[in-house]
Amino acid sequence: MWVDRVRDHGSSVLVAGLSSAFGVTLLQVSDAIAAIVAVDDTTGSSGSAAVMLQLASAVFIVIAVYVGAVVTTNTFATIIAGRTGTIALMRLLGSTASAQRAAVSREGLWVGVIGGGLGLLAGTAVTWIALSAVEAIGAITVPAFALVSPVLAAPIVAVIVTTWLASWVGSRPVLGVSPMQATGAAQDKSYEETVSRRSRNVVAVIAFVLGIGLLVGGVVVGLVTPAGVLIGVAGGALSFAGLAFGAHLVIPRALRVVGRLFGGGATARLAAENAVRYPERTSRNMIGVVIGVTLVTMFTVALSSFAALMERVTDADPAAYSGADDVLLAITAVFAALTGFSALIAAVGLVNNLSLSVLQRTRELGLLRALGLTAGQVRRMVVLESAQLTVTAVLLGLALGTFYGWAGAQSMFGSLDGGQFVTPVLPLGLVVALAVCAAGLTAISSVVAAGKATRVTPVAALAAI
Repeated sequence: MWVDRVRDHGSSVLVAGLSSAFGVTLLQVSDAIAAIVAVDDTTGSSGSAAVMLQLASAVFIVIAVYVGAVVTTNTFATIIAGRTGTIALMRLLGSTASAQRAAVSREGLWVGVIGGGLGLLAGTAVTWIALSAVEAIGAITVPAFALVSPVLAAPIVAVIVTTWLASWVGSRPVLGVSPMQATGAAQDKSYEETVSRRSRNVVAVIAFVLGIGLLVGGVVVGLVTPAGVLIGVAGGALSFAGLAFGAHLVIPRALRVVGRLFGGGATARLAAENAVRYPERTSRNMIGVVIGVTLVTMFTVALSSFAALMERVTDADPAAYSGADDVLLAITAVFAALTGFSALIAAVGLVNNLSLSVLQRTRELGLLRALGLTAGQVRRMVVLESAQLTVTAVLLGLALGTFYGWAGAQSMFGSLDGGQFVTPVLPLGLVVALAVCAAGLTAISSVVAAGKATRVTPVAALAAI
């Protein structure tokens, strides 16, 4: 039993560890940059630079914890869907739904504690190695600063709490598991059942509208003070939460459009229908990648837009912004590396959830084999399904990231030089890089999931009924 639980939560521990390491590394690197700027400061602007770094650090930590929480919630929901038969059997033997949910929540707490501890060690090691390497090559000299400080507890505690809450939210389906389901197989809600939940749809729309309103407010406040970015972050998180909560309304429509690109063969049609038949399952698989692409696009657009703005204001007043290029280059390099954590979290979420969802579909895949599909056709179906999910996620992430990136840059940097309009910049290199990464992610997730799918036999399907 415990071996199975550890295997189930391996990716959840990895996600918690990455989120914790993200926050720890960010705080440590921000302190290092602030120390470097303070030593080289000749204009008295180091205080403003430190404030900007603190704001940026807060934004990144909130985003990292948010990403980890969403991915963990979806992972736990997928795990619970796969345990429906076991949970129902425990109910049949006298256990209550609340007791089963409490057990899952305890698993989430331990996942957070283990992941947070590993993240502290990994983040500190990464920071030390990176700073030592930079000094070794003579690029910069890092002044003495406290590598380990009490403030590092903030991201670790945040990861532990959010992982526990994510397990609690993700385990909500336990309450709907009845003892009678001990004799049946796990089954997600159909498209018709999902879209008919009016209360959830209303909450999703309200969250999205309120989030957009806060984003607009952050942009307006950002014309006066960089603190507008904090309002914008709250608006971005709320609006994206609305989109994630209402993903069952948006994602199936996007998938149908993308699905037409993969042809009209039998396996392609099966893959397209599988992708939209159960919106909750599909949303759990996709949302992590949507978040990852959105974040990478958002950061890149924000930094590229800021670079274009700095070029414009520097041309107008070179003396006022001398040395800005060096600061921009340093921030870009650091934050570009840190965004890799978010992308990795998203990739782990897709690979794990897709693999777990294949395990849930033992009966479906085995029956397809019984109806005549070969192992190769089942493998191709899973590959096409993975490709469809990934392409759709990348397109949605590009659109959302461009908007959020512009809003973030405008709210943080719009107050420069008495008020500036930040022109959104979407680098072509980013689009190409995302396309290449999407292809690689599709290949990796497909290999893992397809390997499990092709091992399902008609006999196993009959046993799962």
